[in-house]
Amino acid sequence: MLYNAYEMQRSMLAGASAMAGFGAEFLNNPVNPISYMGGSALIGSALEVFAHAAAPRGKPAFGLATTTIDGKVVAVTEEIVAQKPFGQLKRFKREGVEGGPKLLIVAPMSGHYATLLRGTVERMLPSADVYITDWRDAKLVPLSDGKFDLENYVDYIVDFLEAIGLNEGEGGTHMLAVCQPSVPCYAAVALMSADKNPARPKTLTMMGGPVDTRMAPTAVNTLATERPFSWFEQNVIVTVPAGYPGAGRKVYPGFLQLAGFMSMNLGNHLMSHWEMFKHLVQGDDEGADATKDFYEEYRSVCDMTAEFYLQTIDVVFQDHSLPKGTMMHRGRRVDPAAITDVAILAIEGERDDISGLGQTKAALDIATKLNASKKKYLIAQGAGHYGIFNGSKWRDKIAPCVEEWIATHGA
Repeated sequence: MLYNAYEMQRSMLAGASAMAGFGAEFLNNPVNPISYMGGSALIGSALEVFAHAAAPRGKPAFGLATTTIDGKVVAVTEEIVAQKPFGQLKRFKREGVEGGPKLLIVAPMSGHYATLLRGTVERMLPSADVYITDWRDAKLVPLSDGKFDLENYVDYIVDFLEAIGLNEGEGGTHMLAVCQPSVPCYAAVALMSADKNPARPKTLTMMGGPVDTRMAPTAVNTLATERPFSWFEQNVIVTVPAGYPGAGRKVYPGFLQLAGFMSMNLGNHLMSHWEMFKHLVQGDDEGADATKDFYEEYRSVCDMTAEFYLQTIDVVFQDHSLPKGTMMHRGRRVDPAAITDVAILAIEGERDDISGLGQTKAALDIATKLNASKKKYLIAQGAGHYGIFNGSKWRDKIAPCVEEWIATHGA
């Protein structure tokens, strides 16, 4: 019922958005005499903001056609290295460039597409052979393709690392986990280390990850712990309606996740749209476009399988299984002490309101058999959650640290 109501609202808003967009174009067209009448610019700008906010959105494209290496523009093409029902391993191939460290960026499965990390990929392309986990919208996966839970997530990471393989003569792959995948990536590294899997990464960088959410709990953590597990089963899990390939699948819909994040910082989001409105009225298209680009990506959401979402609530946010040493995978205990040769870099944002300070750093503490020389902790001063992996702080301060860590432990 909830999903059907959402679809009805989405259809209505799509029509309203189209009409508002037409009105904005009409009132802002310089060849239209009405555009020079008092109030036309104001109304046109208001319609443009509404049209953008209400427009339906699908999966965005990465759109990274080139990168610059040593002052030379290099073409970039996307290729699929491995494909599975709930996600694929995508590589950004730099034409004519051989060698360099292989970097697997693990994107969060938290309601947004992997393209949320476009800025992360773009910044690392000059220095690394970049791969990314391109997760699939659960409502598009037929029931015949089976389930996908936290254990499957760990399996996918292991499979993707094995698909990339070893860098011959260059010391192996490196892995960068952004936010939510920090726990399954850490679990994969622990299991691969225990098995002496030759495809285990040389380094694991975790950014704003909920490794131990008992540390400096945020509003997100409180939401996950103040209600019993049964509440989530009964109130946020819905069935994909007819009309989608995944009809009948139980999911945690992306629109609920987006609504939750928007409500956490509603004042900031309203101010952002107010600023966009002022930019449009003043004719500052560049300033308005920056806000538009962010929300174009931010509002593009996808569904998660119910089993993955519920298992994450249980294992990560309510039971704290990984830091307590009780996390299980396919009947095996995930032992952080098994990590002895994978260098770990934990990065946290000073102003992160989703993963509090200390939650990612906990990964260093529980790796009790890892030498101190292979551990590093970085607080990104002034950075919020999204600023850790996108924007000027990421490009100028954080990414160089990641590159240095990879270079130091790549051999």
